[in-house]
Amino acid sequence: MKNFSNAEFSPEVIEIMTTALEAAVATLPDPVHSSHVNALAESILRTASAGERNVADLQRIALMELQLAPRK
Repeated sequence: MKNFSNAEFSPEVIEIMTTALEAAVATLPDPVHSSHVNALAESILRTASAGERNVADLQRIALMELQLAPRK
């Protein structure tokens, strides 16, 4: 995971990010790979750091970035 040590979030924002991550992961087919969860989490952290606070937008952006990411 990328370094987000300088990021600082209130408890409310952490709750929003957690909800977005859980919702995004719930849309993935089983089995869910940890690399996909990490990619979603990084996207949500990055987008929230930029100021986004809408759960649906955080989820949508994370899923779009996962879909666009190069396959390994």
